[in-house]
Amino acid sequence: MKRILSTFLILLFLTNTYGQEYKLLLTGASFASDHNGWFEMGCQHLNALPINKAVGGHSITNTANQMHEGTLYSAEELEEIDALIIMHVHNRDVFEESQILEDYTAYPTPFTRDNYAICYDYVIKKYISDCYKAGKPAIIVLCTDWHDARETFNSSIRQLAAKWGLPLVEFDKNIGFSKNTVHPVTGEQFSLLYAKDTQTVNGVKHGWHPKRGQHEYIQQRMAAIFVEQMKKVLPIK
Repeated sequence: MKRILSTFLILLFLTNTYGQEYKLLLTGASFASDHNGWFEMGCQHLNALPINKAVGGHSITNTANQMHEGTLYSAEELEEIDALIIMHVHNRDVFEESQILEDYTAYPTPFTRDNYAICYDYVIKKYISDCYKAGKPAIIVLCTDWHDARETFNSSIRQLAAKWGLPLVEFDKNIGFSKNTVHPVTGEQFSLLYAKDTQTVNGVKHGWHPKRGQHEYIQQRMAAIFVEQMKKVLPIK
């Protein structure tokens, strides 16, 4: 009986580990960390292995520095990654081009939080270059914030996606509510219903971090939005 059980557990492990069709790497901060659940649920529906390297408190600066240091992924990991998903959604301008350099290797390092546009530029160009050297297509997917209150970020990430022709997971457009209307019962922003804390943007109080856990409606909704976009992006296998 013990031998049968051991064999079953090994087969289950191998199925869960190697049975996925895709491997997706996510980088981000608290909105993307595995405490949320949207990415992991989305990957399950896509039959993909989630590689979640998001860390609360990090920014695109941290990702740029990790890529410069070679610690975000190894050469072996790069070979197996089907797409890089970026969900660093701080309310900053990530498109402003006045300090953008054509040669991404010419940026002074380590990167600082002075200019998020530079860090996004470096990450995109570095990943494209790494994939080119590895002889594989570079699939990069950007994300908006989870709702539409962070106008500075949401508008600039759209500009950046358009510049590079990158797919964009538009959580803000598809989440099911908008900052332009208030709840008919509470008289407050809809996002407050789904958040565990608040943030004031342009003098208005909004939901900040969404409630976490795969049982939460907002995480399930985000997972569905993510899946729909990734179905259009991932190659057929």
